[in-house]
Amino acid sequence: MPVVDIITFGCRLNAFESDIIRRAADSAGLGDAVIVNTCAVTAEAERQARQAIRRARRERPGARIIVTGCAATLAPERYAALDGVDLVLDNDAKLRVESYVTETPTPTLPRLRGREGPAPQAWEGGGLPGEGARPRARAYLQVQQGCDHRCTFCIIPYARGPSRSVPLAAIVDDARRLVVSGVREIVLTGVDLTAYGADLPERPSLGRMARHLLAAVPELRRLRLSSLDPSEIDEPLWQLLGDDPRLMPHLHLSLQAGDDLILKRMKRRHSRAQAIAAVRRARATRPEIAIGADLIAGFPTETEEMFQHSLNLVGECGIAFLHVFPYSPRPGTPAARMPQLDPALVRERAARLRAAGAAALEAELSRRLGSESDVLVEGSGKGRADCYAGVRFEDAAEIGAAQIGSVRRMRFVAVGFPNLIGVAA
Repeated sequence: MPVVDIITFGCRLNAFESDIIRRAADSAGLGDAVIVNTCAVTAEAERQARQAIRRARRERPGARIIVTGCAATLAPERYAALDGVDLVLDNDAKLRVESYVTETPTPTLPRLRGREGPAPQAWEGGGLPGEGARPRARAYLQVQQGCDHRCTFCIIPYARGPSRSVPLAAIVDDARRLVVSGVREIVLTGVDLTAYGADLPERPSLGRMARHLLAAVPELRRLRLSSLDPSEIDEPLWQLLGDDPRLMPHLHLSLQAGDDLILKRMKRRHSRAQAIAAVRRARATRPEIAIGADLIAGFPTETEEMFQHSLNLVGECGIAFLHVFPYSPRPGTPAARMPQLDPALVRERAARLRAAGAAALEAELSRRLGSESDVLVEGSGKGRADCYAGVRFEDAAEIGAAQIGSVRRMRFVAVGFPNLIGVAA
């Protein structure tokens, strides 16, 4: 039986869009195929995508190989030239059913589709997985696309286009469909999530939108946010964090660095002091909150002293859920023209940051021993706490796959790094 496999790299937005790709491919009647949804954030992400394409050609010699995503949008000719690639789709084309319709035999198919003009200014969202999609306890919901800012290290705005927001009514409709399908936790995602609403007529902020969503879908048990710019968290969002327990006590901040000069050279919109102030306000507003963040190691011109400011930020802010990106020059960005560090030094600093993140996570998990929390069952014997920590169930045999999507009150009795161990409270 023909099988469509989708290999996804990169961010939560790509993961969300891979579900839409699957629906579009199924609707088009696509046969035996491997679709690689690429990421362009780092050179390593692109290397892994090329490796996956080569492996797919070896292991699935009869399958069509389709490449899409940010890397394919930025350099379609490069991916079309790879041996065995049948079709390259840009980020707009990959969401359309007609892109996967095979009208003619593979050898005469156009190798590239998309690049049909600038990204649209009005946007209604990308859709949701259709009927028959794999049941799950939590799901991503895309509410924003693109970015109007130009951080000096980032190529993504060139692949995703300007910032566009999904209208409130469409978000509510999508959330209701997800809840009806069994989803208990929705994660709002976008390229620049805190920019939500600026392009809509009513200019609703992210906080206003989230409050409206929770009020309109009272059966939604849990709402979580993906990465936030600390300089653009709006007042309604701070208020919602403090007064609605359905908004999960977990903030993931796009910090990128802990040194003011590096932040300036990155063209970020916050200072080190503002980042620390945002974390302190979050903890004052919701004492049980957990903090995650993105940090880049080895940005051009970064000295050891500058790096120490980033390293120290992990401990000062208690960043338990840390994503570390070794700096990777992206052609066409201003940072790629700055004086670069030795790649070995970049890797060494990234390792030190990851070690600090692991220590912060262990401290965070230990801090929660003896406490109780609602835990979303995500699989047989495992789940996720309000604070985003993974949870393994001591009585795993009693909580099997049939209970995926249920929310259980649990007490944390041990740390099984990187998870908590929980028992029924």
